[in-house]
Amino acid sequence: MIREVQKQASSGFVMAAVLAVASLAAGYGFYQAVSSQNVAALIGCSLGFVVVVFLGFGLFIVNPNEAKVLQLFGRYMGTVATPGLRWANPLYTKHKVSRRVRNFETGKIKVNDSHGNPIEIAAVVVWKVVDTAEAVFEVDDYVNYVHVQSEAAVRNLASRYAYDSHGDNEEQSLVGNIAEVSERLRVENQDRLDKAGVQIIESRISHLAYSPEIAQAMLRRQQASAIIAARSKIVEGAVGMVEHALAELSQKRIVELDEERKATMVSNLLVVLCSETATQPVVNAGSLY
Repeated sequence: MIREVQKQASSGFVMAAVLAVASLAAGYGFYQAVSSQNVAALIGCSLGFVVVVFLGFGLFIVNPNEAKVLQLFGRYMGTVATPGLRWANPLYTKHKVSRRVRNFETGKIKVNDSHGNPIEIAAVVVWKVVDTAEAVFEVDDYVNYVHVQSEAAVRNLASRYAYDSHGDNEEQSLVGNIAEVSERLRVENQDRLDKAGVQIIESRISHLAYSPEIAQAMLRRQQASAIIAARSKIVEGAVGMVEHALAELSQKRIVELDEERKATMVSNLLVVLCSETATQPVVNAGSLY
C-alpha cells in the first residue's frame, strides 16, 4: 500500500527569476551571434534557450487545500502540499488532488428493511481526501469510488434496521434513532473508504419513506398505532383524575358514596373524559333508587 510522502519543492519565484535572466542572456547572445554570424555561438544560444524552456515546465502552482502528486516514469516521488508557486523536476508528472471538503447526495435507493418492507432511502455524505497517494494509486477513480461505496453502505445499513419500531422501544429503527443510525452509517462508510485515503466527516439520512406500493397501508398502520397510543394515554389520565376526585370527596367528607354510587360516578367520569366529542350532561333530580 502506497502512503503519502511530503515533498518539499523549490520556490518557484526564485527559479522563475533565474529562468528570466537566463532567457534574456540567451536572447542577447543569440542577437550577438546573428550579428557576428558566429555559427557556434548561435547553436549554443539556441540550446541554452531550449534548456530554459525545458526547465520552465518544472514550474507549477499549488492552491490552498490542494496538493500535487509527483511521479517520475511511473514511480511515486512525493506530494507537494505547500501553497504557492513551486518548481520541481520538469520530468515529473503532476496530478492535482483537491483536499477541500466535498459533499454529495446519493440517489434514492429502494431496499427492504429488516422487516422486509420496501423503503426508499438516500443520504448526504460529507468527505475529503486525507492521503493523496492512496486516493490516486489505490483506486482507479476515487471520486466515483466514494459515490459507489457510499450507496452500498446506505443499502447495507437500511437492510439492518426497521423503518419504524411500532412501539417497541428496545428495537432501533431508521425513524426513531436518527443520530445512532447516522453515526453507524458514517463508521460503515469510513471502513469502506479507508483504502482510498478518504475521511468521512459526516453521513446522514436525507430521504426516508416507504415505497409507493405500500405507503398507504403503512400510513394507516401508523395512524392506528398513534390512535392506540393516544387512547392509552387518555385512559391513563382519566383513571388518575377519577381516583383523585373520589379521594378528595372522601377526604373532605363532601358526600358519602356507597360502592354502587362510586361505580356510577366512575362510569360517568370516564365517559366524559374519554369521549371524542363534547358530552351533554343530564341532570337527575330524583333519587338513584
